[in-house]
Amino acid sequence: MKQIIAMGGGGFSMEPENPLLDTYVLQQAQSKQPKICFIGTASGDADGYMQRFYKAFNRYDCIPSHLSLFNAPAGDLEDYVLDKDIIYVGGGNTRNLLVLWKEWELDLYLKRAWENGTVLSGLSAGSLCWFEEGVTDSIPGQLTKLNGLGWLRGSNCPHYDGEADRRPSYQQLILTGQLGGGRAADDGVALHYRGDELYRVVSSRPAARAYEVDVRDGQIVEMEIVPDYLG
Repeated sequence: MKQIIAMGGGGFSMEPENPLLDTYVLQQAQSKQPKICFIGTASGDADGYMQRFYKAFNRYDCIPSHLSLFNAPAGDLEDYVLDKDIIYVGGGNTRNLLVLWKEWELDLYLKRAWENGTVLSGLSAGSLCWFEEGVTDSIPGQLTKLNGLGWLRGSNCPHYDGEADRRPSYQQLILTGQLGGGRAADDGVALHYRGDELYRVVSSRPAARAYEVDVRDGQIVEMEIVPDYLG
């Protein structure tokens, strides 16, 4: 089963005292002791980010590891990726992430892993990257359109409630036709896809929401999705 869990925000890096989204991700693996690999490309493989990942996941019955493209593992990169039960992609610069993944052919290996049953997950850049397109802050001081990998249909906007300019910028890009309609997620919300269809929406915060956003008759239409609160 192909699965992607795209978080608007949250998880160990944003909610270190609230493990609800991270434990939800772990529960989706087929293994009782899943091998979970953190990919921090979008942050430039920031050492502190990786340390926080290990601190968070060493508490659980899983086998954490990380993949750095700046200090790549010995051996075959594809084999390394395909061996994992869960891939967890961190936030940061989505544009840089996509460029580096394609240069290393990591996008191809991740797609094969996804098709073979590896759960793909992530927040912010680790959410946006899987969709056809979305709104990104990869250019400092600007929120602009970015084309993603295209494995999930439509556009995506993370941090819908967490950053003041995200919601109006996403809506304006859709209204002007620069982006197609899609799904937005507040911080603390995860969009869980099975195959390329939305299967479930969950949250680590009781008031957090997801949204279907589109344009109709020249006006933005925003339909609220109430997630299943995991607490």
